[in-house]
Amino acid sequence: MTGNAAGNAAHKDIVRLVRYVASHAPVRLQLAQTGVLLCPGGVGPSRQVAQGTFERACSLGLVVSDAGGVRATAQAPAFLRRALLAPEEAFQAQHRDIENRTVVVEGIRETVRVNRLESPLGAAARLKEKSGAALLPPEAIAAGERLHADFTRAHLQPRLTMSYEPRLSAKTKGRAGGTADLCDTALAARLRVGKAMEAIGPELCGVALDVCCFQKGLEIVERERQWPARSAKLMLRTALMALARHYAPPPRGATRQSHAWGAEGYRPDGSGLVTTAIPTAAGQPRP
Repeated sequence: MTGNAAGNAAHKDIVRLVRYVASHAPVRLQLAQTGVLLCPGGVGPSRQVAQGTFERACSLGLVVSDAGGVRATAQAPAFLRRALLAPEEAFQAQHRDIENRTVVVEGIRETVRVNRLESPLGAAARLKEKSGAALLPPEAIAAGERLHADFTRAHLQPRLTMSYEPRLSAKTKGRAGGTADLCDTALAARLRVGKAMEAIGPELCGVALDVCCFQKGLEIVERERQWPARSAKLMLRTALMALARHYAPPPRGATRQSHAWGAEGYRPDGSGLVTTAIPTAAGQPRP
């Protein structure tokens, strides 16, 4: 067996060991004639591993043995994520939270992989309240993503590369400026962003733009705005709930209106009405 093949086999043995310990906790440790015997605390088969494999996993800080048992360390989940993916994606995977979503592209539904930790809004979506419920409800997350999509379509993102357009271009007579080079889609998106900011209000629109559009973390928002610690998430929740009501306003209660249809010559009954006598020209009240 070549050196690379032997190294790959030893690595796979360590991966199987760490997966077993992480998925069958608590695991009891027993010494065997040919290695180490791992016995699960609950229901499940035992597994025997080589002594060298177990010692190598302990030296890498992936498992630790104490009080006759063995448990996985905090480094084990990241190690497993790297090991179970392709080599070119090993490092990125330990910093991502991938989920499948269905999106509509040109009228066709497609399933895409989305990294929930790519934006601060995705990280904020994982925040929990003391009761265990999500801090941001689904409609608030959807509103923030919709604002980000409109902001991107409106070409309001700051430039990341050099602009080759002249700074002081000569403006010919009759030429429109500002939004002349924008397409109708970008103009409509800018109008939607403006209406969304008006719906949120001047006090809360800033935090919504910082987190949803400029991709700033909650800690950065608190530091830049000199807010107290852990206050940005409450302001963001209030802003996104107002934005969700703007995008999907609650149904208004139907006002009851009375209508009466009468035949020709119909006159309504005025017995319950209070009438006021109108004086005539001679000073006598008119009945």
